[in-house]
Amino acid sequence: MDTTIKLPQIALRIIQAQAMIIGVSAWKEAGRVSGLVVDEAHTSVSFNGDAKDILNKLVLRYEQVFGKLSDEVCKEAARDLISELPAEEIPSSLK
Repeated sequence: MDTTIKLPQIALRIIQAQAMIIGVSAWKEAGRVSGLVVDEAHTSVSFNGDAKDILNKLVLRYEQVFGKLSDEVCKEAARDLISELPAEEIPSSLK
């Protein structure tokens, strides 16, 4: 399993799911997460740093801004991709 491919997919799914609920603010908040690089077209993301740590920061950012329910949105959005990862590769915020 190549986590270098899966983790950006997970981040993108999370942002897209949040955007369906809160709109463009989801993309703006994702852009404020240190180490997360979102392309201008909102079609891909990449990481500058530890991907698991950055994913945890993304989930925490949404929780801080939009409340605890956003955690469940994040987990549900990426559930199928998370199930394909080894347990040690799953970010703690998505367990």
